[in-house]
Amino acid sequence: MNNLGAESINTFTRRLKQVRMSRDLSQKELGIKAGFDESGASARMNQYETGKHRPDMNTVKKLCAVLDVPVPYLYCEEDDLAKVIEGFVRLSEADKNKILKIIEKVK
Repeated sequence: MNNLGAESINTFTRRLKQVRMSRDLSQKELGIKAGFDESGASARMNQYETGKHRPDMNTVKKLCAVLDVPVPYLYCEEDDLAKVIEGFVRLSEADKNKILKIIEKVK
């Protein structure tokens, strides 16, 4: 069980639902693609999206792999930063290095 505060739980559940819907997946479809048993996939995903239960990190990684988002994206409370995180992982290594050099200068 994760030791997350209520705000982090709300962020996680909101982002999980948003990205699932943006990928045009039902709760059941996402659960099945993440390896959950077909008979309980929808209920399990609903419990994660409502915050009734929290997935362990291995499950979060599976969900993120299906949704094609990095794990930190689901936990990032700031919307703009979440977009940066999602975009950063899609960059080439050269572009990532350019951004990291800029960030180093800002410190």
